[in-house]
Amino acid sequence: MATQLPSPPRVGMVSLGCPKNLVDSERILTQLRADGYQMSADYAGADVVLVNTCGFLDSAKEESLEAIGEAIAENGRVIVTGCMGKEAEAIRARFPEVLAITGAHEYEQVVEAVHAAAPAAISPFVDLIPDAGLKLTPRHYSYLKISEGCNHRCSFCIIPSLRGDLVSRRPDAILREAEKLVAAGTKELLVISQDTSAYGIDIRDQPRMWKGAEVRPHMTDLARELGRIAPWVRLHYVYPYPHVDQVIPLMADGLVLPYLDIPFQHAAPAVLRRMKRPANDAKVLGRIKAWREICPDIAIRSTFVVGFPGETEADFQYLLDWLDEAQLDRVGAFRFEPVEGAAANALPDPVPEEVKEERYARIMERTAAISTAKLAAKVGRTLDVIIDAVDADTGGATGRSKADAPEIDGDVHLRDAGHLAPGDIVRVTIEDADEHDLFGVAA
Repeated sequence: MATQLPSPPRVGMVSLGCPKNLVDSERILTQLRADGYQMSADYAGADVVLVNTCGFLDSAKEESLEAIGEAIAENGRVIVTGCMGKEAEAIRARFPEVLAITGAHEYEQVVEAVHAAAPAAISPFVDLIPDAGLKLTPRHYSYLKISEGCNHRCSFCIIPSLRGDLVSRRPDAILREAEKLVAAGTKELLVISQDTSAYGIDIRDQPRMWKGAEVRPHMTDLARELGRIAPWVRLHYVYPYPHVDQVIPLMADGLVLPYLDIPFQHAAPAVLRRMKRPANDAKVLGRIKAWREICPDIAIRSTFVVGFPGETEADFQYLLDWLDEAQLDRVGAFRFEPVEGAAANALPDPVPEEVKEERYARIMERTAAISTAKLAAKVGRTLDVIIDAVDADTGGATGRSKADAPEIDGDVHLRDAGHLAPGDIVRVTIEDADEHDLFGVAA
């Protein structure tokens, strides 16, 4: 008589916020799959729904609460995790029917809550899992988290209170994970943390053996070893500490992508002091120039806050002038928004909303002009492009150059590319450009 296998419980997931939250979601789903659960693509098919929340800004909190409300309305059995889990009382006050609430990167508690809400019957016949785990990104690129938490106390940020101080992962554990991801099809590793430059400072005296040699828990050593594992390695959330200079030669040698994601946030010294930003020395422009001399193709992206308390018109003009000189490749901007628990809320001289809007429009106009000119200069060049999607109907494809991170930067649109597949890395001749994207054909 055939064995009747039980149907495994199904789990739905809503993942909000930054890539670090996405990695947390992948880890949770990987463990649940190993425990015998299946994933549901909709609310109706799920026995329980996980909502991984963002709690960085008030607008993000409201989005998280709306997602919780939608999950409850559509399914009714909801577990909340993520950064907003720190505000469990506020969540329960609005949604008393929530089954459980946990904080950021509390993987074990989330899994325990799912086990309690929808127990799984483990079967050796069906409980298999890929070595690389389950992913919420396409197979050809993966986020690789190297640490949790942050030691900085920026006045506008509450991340340390949500995620704690810096806790670095062992370098050998990171490299093993990278190998598994590449073996499973990853072509591009996106290295993330709250502060990638600070990686290892908490375990600096704990080198590990890897492939018969000792590897220090240090950003440069880690980047070098990752570059030997994956075709593309992209560094995110890098603060401009002096030792970042050591990574630029790795970019020039092709071990690491010539790309730095540096959250400058502002340039005016007075504003940076009120923000309590680290590594805000006056030599940054000189270092950017030196980086470009070593690696001419380096792309630098950053984010800036406009309308921070006390920001004067002179401060804002200083920022615009700095951007003109820095010529950053990719720029995002945000209007300052008070966050409950942030020290910046108590600062004097708030900037009126209409002034914030006017400054936001000006910075976006300025940076769009810089982006347009820099992309126009690439017309006629041949660049390496990783393919993200292929349209079988039109024969076109969409990919990214080494200067473009997924989701946040521009795209490269290809014609006559129906023969390509996601994950292919091809040479592309650039034929045209606009404000954000490039257009070309495979060489």
